[in-house]
Amino acid sequence: MIRKIIQIDEEKCNGCGACAAACHEGAIGMVGGKAKLLRDDYCDGLGDCLPTCPTGAITFVEREAAAYDEKAVQENMRKQGKQPHAAPPLAGCPGHQMHQFHRPDSIPAMPQTAQPVSQLGQWPCQIKLAPVNAPYFDGAKLLIAADCTAFAYANLHQEFMRGKITLIGCPKLDSVDYSEKLTQIIQKNQIQSVTVVRMEVPCCGGLEAAVKTALQNSGKFIPWQDVTISIDGKILEQ
Repeated sequence: MIRKIIQIDEEKCNGCGACAAACHEGAIGMVGGKAKLLRDDYCDGLGDCLPTCPTGAITFVEREAAAYDEKAVQENMRKQGKQPHAAPPLAGCPGHQMHQFHRPDSIPAMPQTAQPVSQLGQWPCQIKLAPVNAPYFDGAKLLIAADCTAFAYANLHQEFMRGKITLIGCPKLDSVDYSEKLTQIIQKNQIQSVTVVRMEVPCCGGLEAAVKTALQNSGKFIPWQDVTISIDGKILEQ
């Protein structure tokens, strides 16, 4: 079957082993000092390993691969004397799990002296649609945000988008590796800084990994920061 699965670039891998430790299914092992996908049917395609890789050696690809086999994973864990990783509710991606947030109706609206103004500085804003040589990239402070962050974090416009050129995307829905296009944008323009704002769900690690890869491949030293937003709208890491 054709499905999404990880791919490890051995040339980029520095052998730190962080991805192997992060993989709950035991799909990644260290072979000859390099991370290696041991079996296709051990990889669930959720990408817990992506944000742990410091060199951007792990990406998603779509290729012919055996289906994820949870029973095989559990049996392998038992043989190794490890506790099998419990499947998430509904046996799906953590980003699909249902949550409901009970926001008190009694909280008064914040006083506003003026109508809120959008801080979006250009169009289009989708990574896939933005022209590589757009004039607004010259001298820009770049914000690369996951689609859901605008809805999860109430103050995204004022706190993160203000004064920046904003690009948005979702690696899970787009099923693409953004790193090539982001590399071109960074290489061909005078980008001052890069800020990544992502959600806490594992699939958002693909966005962070793509930015890291693009920065490395660009050959430029550009200051950057990574911010993680919880699904209930709080900043977890900054």
